[in-house]
Formats: sequence, structure tokens, C-alpha cells
Amino acid sequence: MNNKKLRKMILIAILGSISTVLMQFNFPLPALPGFLKIDFSEIPAVLAIMTMGPVAGISVELLKNVLYWFLSGSPTGVPVGEIANFTTGILFILPIYVIFNKFRTSKGLASGLIAGTVTMAIGMSLLNYAVFLPMYTYFLNAPAVSGDALYAMIVAGILPFNIIKGAILMVITLLLFKSMNKWISQQRMQLMT
Repeated sequence: MNNKKLRKMILIAILGSISTVLMQFNFPLPALPGFLKIDFSEIPAVLAIMTMGPVAGISVELLKNVLYWFLSGSPTGVPVGEIANFTTGILFILPIYVIFNKFRTSKGLASGLIAGTVTMAIGMSLLNYAVFLPMYTYFLNAPAVSGDALYAMIVAGILPFNIIKGAILMVITLLLFKSMNKWISQQRMQLMT
């Protein structure tokens, strides 16, 4: 195994571990459904895509959710929440990578974060409607939601939650980028070339 691959694996493991710890510190937002919780665990995955590319970012998201599942356990053994979180992370980080890879500036990162937030908000609204809420009902015996209640949960709960989450992550990521820009550029040159 060459030195670059080993460094990437170590950095992915470190970022995945940090992401798992950050996921532990989650909190709900007032006036939104209590099962939706904000955490900052997407930030290490964003650092991974900026320094090593999309496979590294996806690996950080996967490692985070697998570790979180083992640490927290699921009463049914089915990691529905972790699968939803993994999907959320992928929808958030991939547009960031595509745009930031073309424009490696604060404006490029901000544009990517906005695109990631929109993709995450719309994508998770649709996926919750079609996949995740039915999974919660089937696997975790959560009460079934349908009709106006389902519409309200998605439009007044899940959609604004993901927009707020994306906005918070955008502010924090831009502040980090300002202070870590030199490190990010150095890592990118060493690990992606």
C-alpha cells in the first residue's frame, strides 16, 4: 500500500470518527417534529470531499453512520435513521464537490453549499414521503402518517428542517474554510494528485 493511500485511509478514519462524535451532540428545533435533530456531523464529510474527493466524503458518511448505529443500537436491528442520515449526507455533499471542484474559492464553496442544501431539502422531502416514513412505520412500528398529516409533516417539518440545517452547516463550513483554506489546499495537492 503506498503512502498516499494510507494517509487517505487514516484521514477518512479520523474524519469519520469526528463525525460520529459530532452526531452524538444532536438537538431538535422548536416547532418542528422532535425526531428531526440538527447535528454538525456533515462538516467532516465536506472537508473530506474538499481534500480527497467524493469517494472519501461518502466513506466518511458511511463510517459515521455505521459507528453511530453500533454505538446507539437500534431496537429492531434495522438502521432506518442511519440510512436516512447517510442519504441526507450524500445529497448534501455531492453538489458541494461538483461546484467546489470547478471553483475553489469561498464563492464556489458557498454556491456548492447552497446547491447541497437545496438538493438535500428537496431530495429528503421526496424520499421521506416515498421511502423513509414508510420504513419507520414498517420496521419501527411508528404511527402511519397519511393524507393532510403527511403533507404537513413534509412541507411544514422536513423541508424547513433541512433548509435550516443546510443554512447552519453553510455558515460553519464557510467560517472553517476561511481559517483552514491553506491546509485544505495543501491536503488536496498531496492527496488528489
